Amino acid sequence: MPITLENVGIAVRDLEATISFFTDLGLTVLGRDEVSGEWAATAVGLDGNHAKIAVLQTPDGRGQIELFEYIHPDAIETDPTLPNEIGMHRIAFSVDDIDESLAIAARHGFHPLRGVATYQDLYKLTYLRGPSGILVMFAQDLTKS
Repeated sequence: MPITLENVGIAVRDLEATISFFTDLGLTVLGRDEVSGEWAATAVGLDGNHAKIAVLQTPDGRGQIELFEYIHPDAIETDPTLPNEIGMHRIAFSVDDIDESLAIAARHGFHPLRGVATYQDLYKLTYLRGPSGILVMFAQDLTKS
């Protein structure tokens, strides 16, 4: 049975700010909607589910993320995930220029957790805490430079 990754879904506290962050990095908004009703409650398994959503696509057309901001029930704030915690970990992006990507993130108020590391002269890598506490990894392939 073939299987294809459709997207990664991320609940956010501010949909517009999160869209702004990811579109500044180069993703494109494919669509927006507001979802609710019995079908949404059944699909998600959450009674009274009502959310604003947006689907964004990476510039290469191969990756998508679905962002959703709950209208009802109220979103539940949790502590941001740490890199060593079990569960949804991070969203990773290959970037052509890690410094440029970090400058874009900084304009939104987001900075590396510790700094930028180099792995075996192959990659420059960093993690930052983005919108709604999402862990975002940037990786620049140094063999392509």
